Amino acid sequence: MSRIVQKYGGTSVGDVERIKKVAERVKAVRDEGNQLVVVVSARAGVTNELIARARAVCDQPSERELDQLLSIGEQETIALTAMALHGIGVDAVSYTGAQAGIFTDAVHTKAKIRTINAGPIDKDLKAGRVVIVAGFQGIDDEGQTTTLGRGGSDLTAIALAAALKADVCEIYTDVDGVYTADPRVVKSARKLAEISYDEMLELASSGSKVMQSRSVEFAKKYSVVFEVRSSFNHNPGTIVKEEVAYMEKVVVRGVAVDKDQAKVVVSNITDKPGSAAKVFRSLADANIIVDMIVQNVGRHGIANLTFTVPKGDTRQAVKALEPVLKELGGGEVTVLEQIAKLSVVGVGMKTHSGVAATLFQALAEAGINIELISTSEIKISVVISLDRADEAARVAHAAFNLDTI
Repeated sequence: MSRIVQKYGGTSVGDVERIKKVAERVKAVRDEGNQLVVVVSARAGVTNELIARARAVCDQPSERELDQLLSIGEQETIALTAMALHGIGVDAVSYTGAQAGIFTDAVHTKAKIRTINAGPIDKDLKAGRVVIVAGFQGIDDEGQTTTLGRGGSDLTAIALAAALKADVCEIYTDVDGVYTADPRVVKSARKLAEISYDEMLELASSGSKVMQSRSVEFAKKYSVVFEVRSSFNHNPGTIVKEEVAYMEKVVVRGVAVDKDQAKVVVSNITDKPGSAAKVFRSLADANIIVDMIVQNVGRHGIANLTFTVPKGDTRQAVKALEPVLKELGGGEVTVLEQIAKLSVVGVGMKTHSGVAATLFQALAEAGINIELISTSEIKISVVISLDRADEAARVAHAAFNLDTI
């Protein structure tokens, strides 16, 4: 008997028929004698619809109230999934994030998991019940409902797998694994049988829609091996695990494009020690994640800062920067949203040279201009024009022969 955590994304539970199919899959696994925890997302489109409703009644809705609202999407799905299981003779019980003992910090819409009290779930599993848990949500120490941010159901599943010492963690989605690029954009993209935590983390943070980066980081921290696979077939997926020696033989493992980034330029600020610190402290205090950063060489006592943030955070970023610019004696903020971030990722970069040269040359030959560059030990990212993003992905994929690995 194994203890298994499965997570089903929004498309997998998109309507009643799909929920019934998930219930059938769950029953088959449970009938093999396994203990099973099932984490579900809101039905596809529900979260966006709720956000649209919120903004229709208030231009800047309270983040606390947003959490109250958005958490109902998953609560609908857990109840329907439990009912579907009841309908086919399976004893199941649904849990909200709070009922599942998922305790978070108090940062609404972007909460981080602090601890999980898995006792009640463990008790139900030992009693033979399938436990259905609402992904994406938890509760803070004051009893307030919190949500974990986009893709938070992945994090819920990984965290529960760690807390419950699960034997298997399976992430079910609408694709049947991790590909060398988005197969909808790059037709020659190939599915990877295995990928390391670090590579998956870099791809996730670079725009790959398969997994949320925080969930991969959590899996690495607690050594949770998981498999990304499709809920629409029974094909093997992609195993995400610790790096092994043979992985370094492949220089680049994948290409990702993030179209949800905006470039923020803070210009004409005083070029003195502490200016950059004040700018980025204000963004950190507003819980805004900054990605790529470039500071121009100061001239005549004036400097410019350029960085990228998620598009959804641009208004909040500008608001956070206003008092800082006053404190610094002036400056301007410009937001440019028609950009995309292209990244190539691979642990093999640590032991191979020429990756940057190959990428830059391929983009140059295609006439694609690079606006910003950022690197890590296993990733190179560039900011390019949004309207060239898909073309750039195909160019990079071909440049590293990823269709033949």
